[in-house]
Amino acid sequence: MTTPVSRPIAASRGRRRKGEGPDLRGAILDAAELLFAGHGFYGVTTRQVAAEAGVDTALIHYYFGSKRDLFDAVFARRAEILNAERLQAMAAYEAAHPGTMTASGVIEAFIGPLIERSLTAEAGWKNYFRLVALVNNTPAWGGETMHRFFDPVVHRFIDTLKKAMPGAELADLYWGYQFLTGSMMLALSETGRIDQLSEGLCRSTDLAAVRARLFDYCAAGFEAIVGRSAPR
Repeated sequence: MTTPVSRPIAASRGRRRKGEGPDLRGAILDAAELLFAGHGFYGVTTRQVAAEAGVDTALIHYYFGSKRDLFDAVFARRAEILNAERLQAMAAYEAAHPGTMTASGVIEAFIGPLIERSLTAEAGWKNYFRLVALVNNTPAWGGETMHRFFDPVVHRFIDTLKKAMPGAELADLYWGYQFLTGSMMLALSETGRIDQLSEGLCRSTDLAAVRARLFDYCAAGFEAIVGRSAPR
């Protein structure tokens, strides 16, 4: 009797039997991350996520509950990793530069871990950064979502930057962060906009070029804002 050859789970687009194959919770998160990054929260249904992950829709409700709970789980998964890496990088920078910190150095510690993650070329991280950029520009609930997942590390960034720029007003540092986060997320979204604009001279996927310019660019902005506000 010939034993039938089963198709690899990763290649299948159909639904798996419950408990079959690799980590189903992780597969659902990966699928949701991909779809949410491409279509936003309202443009995706749990049925579409289930189809992408190759599972039954009921399994999504079993693991996550509502679609919003699934979205939050997607957002939290990599936020926890990034927050830990950024806190570690900023602490290491401060410890290595007592009394000599610069705005550019603090910004590099804050943004560098994101660029390093994206440089791995792992599709999940690239999808995640596109998702964060999308949420960061969603007026209805984007600010609240960013607040829940990222504010502690942002406040640590502001506090560390204040040590590097002791004469800065806090309002200027917060405004500077507002402008920094827009530049950072656009750069990490790799939209291809600069490719067309520069007629191929620059490529949005050239993260080494981003890393060589972004920290100093953002630092110069902070320094300009703080310099204008300083007493003369």
